[in-house]
Formats: sequence, structure tokens, C-alpha cells
Amino acid sequence: MGSLLHYAILFLIVAVIAAFFGFGGVAGTAMEGARILFWVALVLFVISVVAGFLRRA
Repeated sequence: MGSLLHYAILFLIVAVIAAFFGFGGVAGTAMEGARILFWVALVLFVISVVAGFLRRA
């Protein structure tokens, strides 16, 4: 697993955990930050997967 893909997966997991607490209203003001972090991590993950497949092709 490439280093970039590893970090993308790590940030995605952290964002999902943050979103779990933020989307339910438990964290109140952190909800919007969790959403942003989640979507940024998801985009980075997709870019990393695509870059990994293109590198192998």
C-alpha cells in the first residue's frame, strides 16, 4: 500500500469517527467541521485510489 493511499485511508477513518459524533448533534459546533473533514478525506481517498490504479497501468 502506497504512503499516500495509507494516509488517505487514515484520514477517512478519522473523518468517519468525527462525523459519527458530529452529525448526531453531540458535538454541536464541531458538526460542520466534521462534515468538511469527512468530505475532504473522501475526496483525497478517491484521488489516491485513482492515482494508484493509474500508476500500475
